[in-house]
Amino acid sequence: MSNVLKKEAFVLPEGVIYLDGNSLGPLPKAAAARVQEMIADEWGQMLIRGWNQAGWMEQPTRVGNMVAGIVGAPEGSVVMGDTLSIKVFQALASAVKLRPCRKVILSDSGNFPSDLYMAEGLVGLLEQGYELRTVAPEEVKDAINEDIAAVMLTEVDYRTGRKHDMKAMTELTHANGAVMVWDLAHSAGALPVDLEGSNCEFAVGCTYKYLNGGPGAPGFIYVRPDLADEVQPALAGWLGHRQPFAFEENYQPGKGIERMRVGTPPVIQLTALEVAMELWADVDMQELRAASIALQEQFIEEIERDVPQLTLASPRNSAERGSQVSFRFEEGYAAMQAVIDRGVIGDFRAPDIMRFGFTPLYLDAEDVSKAAAIIRDVMENRLWDNEKYKTRARVT
Repeated sequence: MSNVLKKEAFVLPEGVIYLDGNSLGPLPKAAAARVQEMIADEWGQMLIRGWNQAGWMEQPTRVGNMVAGIVGAPEGSVVMGDTLSIKVFQALASAVKLRPCRKVILSDSGNFPSDLYMAEGLVGLLEQGYELRTVAPEEVKDAINEDIAAVMLTEVDYRTGRKHDMKAMTELTHANGAVMVWDLAHSAGALPVDLEGSNCEFAVGCTYKYLNGGPGAPGFIYVRPDLADEVQPALAGWLGHRQPFAFEENYQPGKGIERMRVGTPPVIQLTALEVAMELWADVDMQELRAASIALQEQFIEEIERDVPQLTLASPRNSAERGSQVSFRFEEGYAAMQAVIDRGVIGDFRAPDIMRFGFTPLYLDAEDVSKAAAIIRDVMENRLWDNEKYKTRARVT
């Protein structure tokens, strides 16, 4: 497991067991020095010349290829930039244009709200009878029919970790003539992904969770290579133009995945992400997945044995969940704050989910046992039953 566990590569505060990498990954040690170097030597000394001399303009594609390597995408099919929400809008708008005679976008209630909000916004702009149809996750298969223009799903549910079958769902979508859009926010860096093998048209994702790119790290978008020169971006940004510095008045799409670029790349954030992505060079995703499942199974066993107050909310079958485990508890917010106060960092999702992420890059079996013991102490002794833990902060 030597090429998976890289605990020494991360800044991990003393006395903290970090089970929230599914929300924000920790800082890679090498990132701070590299970002400072970029600021001082590139921005500081090169100034605007950095776009050419330091390769800033090529960075979104260069880092995109690094991300492509761990989501099963071919080189030149992924580009970085903007936020995940923007990338969702781009992918979805391009998807419905591929099926102009259909008016329905299908998603599920387990999807991340921002994805649904972006779909609602797109439907509002399109008008002309377009609609967003949202069903329960277990009802998606039966809801896919010949009315559907695009199916938009997040592979791993952000609340429970429940996992869709990417290949099977994409095949069903295509059998009904619709376009498939996957959100990999809780998949990229958490489990093996095979975008090329799935044959989906579009995929998007973020890089601040399992990929450890830092708060606000840019999103990414994948377009299946055979469609890359065909899709028409709704957000026709300057840097998606075929010749940005020709300064033409009218938009002409760039070549391939380059047309999915929109605004100026966030160079400082991309620099931190590029360093983080270097940690994946020798990681076998199948090995990482096996290690993740082992940690999750250990956690579930210890919590269910010692903490009867909590009820498993995640699928029991490890093949049906991502790299997180969620438990339900009526006072879940307060309980999580008490647990965090004692050095085990997870998070809470309304209405009653206590959520824990398992990242084998910096977690081991000893961490899991220590975390379970602290949670047991909090629950057994009702340490959560204190007013200071019940006032909700802006970020939960």
